[in-house]
Amino acid sequence: MEVLNIKKMPPSRILLLFFIGAIFIGSLLLMLPGATTKGNEITYLTSLFTITSAISVTGLSLVDVSKVFTPVGQIIILVFIQLGGLGIMTFSSLIFLLIGKRITYHERKILKEDLNAESTGEVTDFIKRLIIIVFTIELAGALLLAIGFMRTMNPKKAILYGVFHSVSAFCNAGFSLFTNNLEGYSENFIVNITVAFLILIGGIGFAVINSWMTYITTSRKRFNLTSKMAIFISGVLTLLGMGAFLVLEFRNPNTIGDMNIIQKIVASFFQSVTTRTAGFNSVPMGDLNPGTIFLFCILMFIGASPGSTGGGIKTTTFGVIAFYVVGIVRGREDIEVANRRISWEILNRALAILVISVIYVSIIILMILVFDDLGFEETIFEVVSAFATVGLSMGITAEMNLFSKILIMMTMLIGRLGPLTFALALGEQKMKNARRYPKENILIG
Repeated sequence: MEVLNIKKMPPSRILLLFFIGAIFIGSLLLMLPGATTKGNEITYLTSLFTITSAISVTGLSLVDVSKVFTPVGQIIILVFIQLGGLGIMTFSSLIFLLIGKRITYHERKILKEDLNAESTGEVTDFIKRLIIIVFTIELAGALLLAIGFMRTMNPKKAILYGVFHSVSAFCNAGFSLFTNNLEGYSENFIVNITVAFLILIGGIGFAVINSWMTYITTSRKRFNLTSKMAIFISGVLTLLGMGAFLVLEFRNPNTIGDMNIIQKIVASFFQSVTTRTAGFNSVPMGDLNPGTIFLFCILMFIGASPGSTGGGIKTTTFGVIAFYVVGIVRGREDIEVANRRISWEILNRALAILVISVIYVSIIILMILVFDDLGFEETIFEVVSAFATVGLSMGITAEMNLFSKILIMMTMLIGRLGPLTFALALGEQKMKNARRYPKENILIG
């Protein structure tokens, strides 16, 4: 049957099937007797939800990971976080490279889709550099976090916690082995800064990381436009988010109100970074002011950069649309960024991602509000968090009914794949139409 012919399937559809298969395998592994602590056995739905959250690098959970799962269960979750962060095809290709198997052109096309790379030609070299860079960064992060955790726990436990939280932070997953996430370390400078920079590096995108390595190791001293825009938009959003959080929560005694000014700045920086896609929190989400919750929804929806471990519509999507609007206001005919002109095809793709994302999130919010008895504010926050694979929650995840939990699982998976990739996986690939109709104007605005 043609449906079962993998080589005839578009890369986006193959990726979707791979993720679904991995989720099924992971959910079975998490049901093993040694994966949960005594007296805390879980249902298959909880296992499925946890693995979906892990492989989509989200961090939402129905149970307390630190109490319900044994070290074996936590390792299973960690493996699937890493698998989801780097991508299933990246791991598969790494195994092929280790055993000397050649990566075919069809596999390169899938990798290009998974990594959001610009071409298939440099994928193999890209993966080799990527694996070395990722594990080096995660190792350095684990050592720094272990130092920070040693203030409150023994060295062995600190090292184990350092490894788990380093991988979770770099992969922008937000899973934590602490019941209250990182709220107990809101005043710990080492933990805050290390986690924040792991999130930033993981969320900036593998293409940007590759550009940095190319810049450092070769004579080609220039960044491509994707890297420039990703860095610029990420920097602007981080600073604006930090400033807005500081102002909105400055006098809130339940968040940062009782901290000194340095601690307030560090906490504001941390929350601005992690809100965009990572899901760690150093302050209680339920105690935030309404304005801060709205700010978080905006930052979460935009998310990380393309080809990264994070979700959202992506910084470059937001950037292209923003520069397009600026160009319209200034009366320019083209979209111009850093002395370069962006094609209208890129704008069309960016607008498609934005429209699909807004429509999808709106429908899911409406369905949960209709079929579940949850608060309006909490529901919006939860759905946006799931879609952007952030993992922040206002404490309603476990209270959802079966239907809502299924919708959230589906939303996390779509957020990890990307809304446009998911739409293409279900639909047909783009076809050029030889026929063009007459053009006519329409009044808007």
